This record gives sequence, structure tokens and C-alpha cells, in this order.
Amino acid sequence: MIPVKTKRAIRQNRGVILATTFVLAIAFTVAFLSGNVVTAMRDAANSIDANRSVNAVQAAVSSIKKKLGATVRDNAVWDDAYAAVSSQDADAWIYDNWGSTSEDYPLYDGAIVLDAKGAQVKAYLKGEEFDAISAFGPDFVRRAIAASGNRSPDPLVNFYPFSGHVMMLATMAVQPFGDQPENEAYKSLTFFKELTPDYVTTISEDFQIEGLVLSDVPQPGQLTRALHGTQGQPVGYLNWPELRPGTAVYDQVKPRLAMLVGLFILFLVVVVVFSALELRKERAVAAKAAHDASHDYLTGLLNRVGLVRAIGEAPERTSVIHLVDLDGFKAVNDTWGHAVGDELIRLVARKLATIHPDVLAAARLGGDEFAVIQHGASGAAEFGARIVRALAEPFDIDGRTVEVGASVGFAVKAAHLPELEIIRRADMALYRAKEDGRGQVVAFDEQLDREREDRAFAERRLKTAIEDDEIQIVFQPLVAASGGEITGVEALARWAPPTGTVSPEVFIPLAEKSGLIEALTRKMLLGSIRAVSSWQSLELSVNVSPIQLCNPNFAGEVKTMLVEEDFDANRLILEVTEGVLISKPDRARRSIDALRAVGVRFAMDDFGTGHASVGTLRQFGFDKVKIDRSLMSSDNNEVLKATIHLASSLDIPVTAEGIETEEQAQTAREAGCQLLQGHLCGKPMTVEQLRDRLIPDGRPLRIA
Repeated sequence: MIPVKTKRAIRQNRGVILATTFVLAIAFTVAFLSGNVVTAMRDAANSIDANRSVNAVQAAVSSIKKKLGATVRDNAVWDDAYAAVSSQDADAWIYDNWGSTSEDYPLYDGAIVLDAKGAQVKAYLKGEEFDAISAFGPDFVRRAIAASGNRSPDPLVNFYPFSGHVMMLATMAVQPFGDQPENEAYKSLTFFKELTPDYVTTISEDFQIEGLVLSDVPQPGQLTRALHGTQGQPVGYLNWPELRPGTAVYDQVKPRLAMLVGLFILFLVVVVVFSALELRKERAVAAKAAHDASHDYLTGLLNRVGLVRAIGEAPERTSVIHLVDLDGFKAVNDTWGHAVGDELIRLVARKLATIHPDVLAAARLGGDEFAVIQHGASGAAEFGARIVRALAEPFDIDGRTVEVGASVGFAVKAAHLPELEIIRRADMALYRAKEDGRGQVVAFDEQLDREREDRAFAERRLKTAIEDDEIQIVFQPLVAASGGEITGVEALARWAPPTGTVSPEVFIPLAEKSGLIEALTRKMLLGSIRAVSSWQSLELSVNVSPIQLCNPNFAGEVKTMLVEEDFDANRLILEVTEGVLISKPDRARRSIDALRAVGVRFAMDDFGTGHASVGTLRQFGFDKVKIDRSLMSSDNNEVLKATIHLASSLDIPVTAEGIETEEQAQTAREAGCQLLQGHLCGKPMTVEQLRDRLIPDGRPLRIA
């Protein structure tokens, strides 16, 4: 007979076994179902991402073709160009306006002018003359001849092979802007752009296509998109890796199950290791004080003091000092927080210290800047490239995949140079590497110092121009789409010194980099307010730099200016781009709210080209939206209409920029634009020319 306690124990054990079995069964079932769900989600995520990247590449190719086409259209449909290419000074004019520009211009690498029969007039590649017909072949000539007799507003854009490279060519007849002469075959203008690795990298970054490269053949295991020539033949292939985000997440989840089993063992190991570490801790305290004097507290690498000492001890002429600056580190801090940022700094430090056997010492100079001393000057460039490649690999931090890049500048140690001068030279090279774009390696040479002096001279020249009122304010009318009345003007800066006109695309960024943008903006605001003050019904639009908008003193300065000039704040419209709203939204909001409180209005400029959404428009409460000129020149009216409807849904008036033809004006009206701006409505003009366009009492004048 079985005892009662035994029976009770058996029942309890049986219950535990049954409960355990039941729980295990549920656990296995949940695990099985979870595995199926995760697998399905993985495959779906992979497929979605692949389709997204394919569409992004298609959009990228379409975008760069439209961009080059728009550039050649702006230069070909031009009265001055039409007259100049047939004049006695055609060669000089072509070189001055197109040939010399191609030497170092981001929009195109070369320009070709053919006559109506396909004979070469002039052709330039990177500022140098070359034989375009031999380079691109008879098919190019045929298409150029076709373009010469084609009055279509759309250029011919195609890809061509060129000495082992791929060129994108846009061709259009050089024709007058206004009336077209009948039965005349025009000369043709062709701009071409090489799809260099740097240019493809820029496309990759702009359209968020990681790893996009151009090659002669499709790469196995990668997504690909062929670039077709004029006969439909592939002249190159865009290849990019399939990121497979679903697989990446799936691979991260699988080890978690195994980690649960090892937690208890890990606990015991932690206890033992902790005890051992405590014993070592006391011994480490004594060494720490001496170590901290010459080492970075976060990474354990040398600090600046230690680096200077290490450079002094390194062999002369065979030692190279590499300065390394991380690309994208601020975004890591902003996204994941400083804890993850600090861990990333540590991981980078470890990688740099062990990146090559020739490393004599590694240092952290502060923030995200590092230094490496290399023994062996002959392989300095490859050593720097190795650093760039190593830091481009993803870092795994607490289950997060963190990606940054690096730029490197280096200088060779010389006997006659002090340690700080060597560091300065490497820093100059690093500055150039960052200017050239991410992931660059630059060696110091004397030209960098000369360029620094040239840049300083340009900044001094710009400062003098601002102080001496050399920069002129011109005004471009904004007219009502329905009635054609001039309701406002936009103030634009123009600089035409005796040495030649300087584009705003040159001196505005220079002003921002050199800290002169505040003085320039004050000049623009004050000058334009005084110029249009007497026309009470006329609105004044002024562009504001992101740097200026984020200045905490900006709002106060504008309010003071309005009071002193007795200018109605409701007439002033400040135009801002969306970039500052994304990068520094809090600072931008403070300035916007402070100025809006006194009546100043705000317009979002270049809307439709970036990431601005309904949320952005609603969050910042814009009073107007300006549609970017690229949408007006696009053939896709549906995109234009959708963009306008997006703003109109919030009752925000819409202005269309870049109105060059009556057809564009009609399209803008039909799409719902309230205001028009462009050469059709009025070119930028001086205040005297503006006065001639307005009735003396200040009432708006209809377009002639």
C-alpha cells in the first residue's frame, strides 16, 4: 500500500510534469508559430526593400537626366546664346560661357556645339578642347542634327560609352527665347556629365541607395539597372547590394533564444570575474593617474599631449601622422544618444589601434577626431584608405547597427618641422578631405596653404563688398495668377565687381562659411525695406539663411528694423528652406514664432524637392508655399498638381517659381497656384526699373 504522502508527492510530481509538458508544448508551439511569423516578415521586408531600392534607382536615373536636360535647356533657349554662336566671336563666347565652366562645374563636365550639318564648332572636356565627333561617334552627330531641326522644348538625353566610362549627354537646338525663325536649322548645344564614382556616390546618398556603383557588367548577387544607349544597347550597369533588412533583423533575433539558456552560467561567470576585477582594481588605481596625464579618458588612446610626445619620438621622414574625423557621428548622437555615441568612439579607437602592424601610436584629440602615427611613409595613401574602409564597416552596439564613415588627412614628419606644425599640416589635409566629400584621403601639400590664403582673400573681398554696398538688390515681381497684377516682389542679391559677375550660388555659401551672412542679410533686409517702403500695397519677400534663422538675436533685429523704418510687418514675408526645419527645428521655431507674433509672415521655399510633408507645413504654420522651379519644368503635371493640392488642403497660398512660358503659367493656374514668378512675369530688376512697372500711387500693375 502506497503512503498518503507518497501519493500526494506523486500527484504533485505528475501535476508538475503535466504542467511542465503543457508549458513546453505551448512554448514550442509559440516558438514554431513565432518562427513562421518572423520568417514571413523577414521575406516580406526583404522584398519590400528590394522593390523600394529598384524604384529609387529608377527615380535617380530619371532625376539626373532631367537635371542635365534642364541645364542644357537653360543655356540653349537663350537669345544671347543664339546670337553669339553665329557671330564672329562665337569661339570666344562659347569658351567663356560653356567651355571654361566645364573645367570645374558640378552640373556638367563638357560642352559641344555642332552646326546644323553636324560639323563641330567647338567642344570642351573639363575646359580643354577635344574631338567630340570622334569620341562619341556618328550616332551622336545624327541626334545632334535631329535636335538642330527640332523645336521641342525637351532636349535629347542619352547615355554614351566614352573611353571605358559612361557619359550622359543632353542635346538641344540653340534657339531664341521668343519667336522662332521659320525654316531655320539651328546649331546644337550638348552638355555631358561623366558618371564618375563620386557622382554615383552622390546619387546613392541623395536617393538613399546604399552601395550604388557603376560597372561594365551586372554584378552577381546584386540588384542591377542597365543604362541604355541610343540604340537600346546597355552601356553600363548600376549595381547595388540587396540590403535584406528582414534577414538582418532575423539574424539578430535567433541568438536571443540561446542567450536565455546561458544566462545562469553567465551569472556565475560574472560573479567570478567581478571578484577578480576587484583585486585588480586597486593595482590599477596607482597606474591610472600617470596614464590619465597622456591618455584620453574615454578610449584609453593617447590624448593631444601624448600625441605630441609620440610624434617627437617617431622616426623622421619615415613617419606619417594621419588625422581621422568621423563622418556622420553627430547623427549617431542625435539618433541613439550619447551613450551609444561614446561606445562607438571606443569601438573606433580599438579598430584604429589595431588596424595595421605599422601603427606606432593612436590618439583621440577630442570629439570624433583621432590620430594615427604610421611607420613607413611610402604607403601612406593606402594606409589612409585602409582606415576609411575599416570605419565604413557597420558597428554592432547593443543590438543596433550603427554606420559612420571617415575622412583622413595626413602629413609626413620632417626634421625641420615642430610637432604642432606637423599636426597643423595633417589638419589642413583633413579639412580638404571633408570639403571634398565623405570617405576621402588627402595628403598635405603646399597648395593647401595657398588655397587657404585664396579663401581668406575671397572672404575679405566679400566683406569689403558688403561694407561698400557693392552687392546690389534687385527685385523680381510676383503676380496674381488670375488677374496678372503685381502683388509683391522678391529681393535678390547680385554682385558684379569689376573682375566679373559672381553668382549668388558662390558668394552666398561663402558668406555662410565665413560668418558674413548676418551682415549680408541685414543689408538685404534694410535695403529692400527702404526701397519698397513707399508702395504700401506691395508685399516684400526676402530669403533668410538657415544660419541666420537659427541665430537667437535674429528675431529681435528684424523687429527693431521694422519699427525704425516704420514698415508694416504684415508686408514682410521671409522665405526659408525646409532643411533648417529638419536639422534645427527648435531654434527655427523660436525665431518664426517671435516674428509671426508681430505680423511677419513666412513662406516655405523650394517646396516639393525635399522631405517636407503636411506635418511640417502644419507644425510651422507657413503662410505661403513656393513650388520649386524643377516641378514647373517637369513633364509630370500630376506631381505638380499633387504638390499644390497638398498645400492648398491647409489653405496655404501657393506660388509657382520659374514661370518661363505662357504654357507653364496656364498649367500653374489650372493646378491652383495663386501667385506666379519667373521671367514671363518679370526678370529681376533694379528699384528704378521696378518703379517704371508700378503706378506712382503704389497700386499693383497688371502684366503687359
